[in-house]
Amino acid sequence: MSRNPVHDQQATLAAALQPEAPRIAVLLPCYNEEAAIAQVVRDFRQALPQATIYVYDNASSDRTGEVAAAAGARVVRESLRGKGNVVRRMFADIEADIYVLADGDDTYDATAAPRLIETLCHDQLDMINAARSNTSTEAYRRGHQFGNRLFTTMVSTLFGKRFDDILSGYRVFSRRFVKSFPALAQGFEIETELTVHALELRMPVGEVKTAYKERPEGSLSKLSTFKDGFRILLTILKLTKAERPLPFFAAAGAVLALSSVILAFPLLITYLETGLVPRLPTAVLVCALMILAFLSLACGFILDSVALGRRELKRLHYLHLPAPPPFIALEAQSQDEKSASSAPFSCAG
Repeated sequence: MSRNPVHDQQATLAAALQPEAPRIAVLLPCYNEEAAIAQVVRDFRQALPQATIYVYDNASSDRTGEVAAAAGARVVRESLRGKGNVVRRMFADIEADIYVLADGDDTYDATAAPRLIETLCHDQLDMINAARSNTSTEAYRRGHQFGNRLFTTMVSTLFGKRFDDILSGYRVFSRRFVKSFPALAQGFEIETELTVHALELRMPVGEVKTAYKERPEGSLSKLSTFKDGFRILLTILKLTKAERPLPFFAAAGAVLALSSVILAFPLLITYLETGLVPRLPTAVLVCALMILAFLSLACGFILDSVALGRRELKRLHYLHLPAPPPFIALEAQSQDEKSASSAPFSCAG
């Protein structure tokens, strides 16, 4: 039976219009993770066989880079210490449609990655935050849990509540998020900056609970509870000053004005009783504090206008980038198509 040329043309056209599978990049910043990185690479390779896995070795003193390369990852060395510095380099270097960011310490569940990517594509989101669900008391120490709740509450109060775990290191991003993110943090405060960036631009985001397990034997935590906690707190304050200047400087002005009133009250009582102001230095201080209070409020109004302009420019740059592609389930694939792309999902380009 002869082939119908019209059918051949239709098949060719359908193949041409078939959306390509998205380029997926798995980003693993590492510092001295020789004991864990090989297993992490293998787990993500099994969960996302179509993805390219990048390991950025942050000047490790052990064999992290060699072990990662032997496991099949693309290894890049970054000499500038700090997770924020590594993430900045990753976002600048790597070109992809979907980015999966995780730690190289084997504490996050790689098998959840396909579900996170599917949610990102299906719901047209720019970021999925993998909120940690503790599976072991050793994995998520009480001090870290308390700090996470404290900082999450602070960020929710200042910038809006859309996440329950702002310090998770396991996230999935669209290209639009990655290429619009300035990445100014240097260390573990990078997660806070990622969260505030999404909240400030009011991006479509989501959060999915994922398992969080303890480190394998031989892998040591690089997070200092008090030192890094203080840096995260300082980052929140800096971001508040930069992105919410009016409330920040109004609060400072209120403290100055209240101090001025408290110091002025005894002077006022003495003046009403005697008609004199005996403590002239205190009176000068009272006037100076009140002047500073009004100057702080004025700075807040001015900087609020500047922040609005910066936010508009960031939003315009964000909109200039292509939106996340919609999710398309490929339920009826031929065997040849399945062998060409082993992904159970795809995104329209």
